[in-house]
Amino acid sequence: MSKKTITTEHAPSAIGTYSQAVQSGNLVFLSGQIPLDPSTMEVVDGDFEARARRVFDNLQAVCRAAGGDLDQIVKLTIYLTDLGNFATVNAVMSDYFTEPYPARAALGVASLPKGVDIEAEAILAL
Repeated sequence: MSKKTITTEHAPSAIGTYSQAVQSGNLVFLSGQIPLDPSTMEVVDGDFEARARRVFDNLQAVCRAAGGDLDQIVKLTIYLTDLGNFATVNAVMSDYFTEPYPARAALGVASLPKGVDIEAEAILAL
């Protein structure tokens, strides 16, 4: 099995021992993205919606670096520290994705890196 790492300066650089994404065959496994501005590596200002949009912007940048796009995501997992934000995630996703939508799971978690309230990871099929 061959694997190729995917990196882009248009998404936050890895802050640990992981790659932004790894491609194996026609599948690309995108690491979790939190609402970090890639130029400053700081959490973006604003409300939950702004943070959710940054997460999807970051995922989109990694998809593009892999030669794909968000609409080629087949599986999306979203982690939320407050499931009360689920409706906002759905609204934001409608601006980034078209049907057929990816399979998705949304999980409530106690905490996320850097104290953020949303993270998303995905599997992209090229």
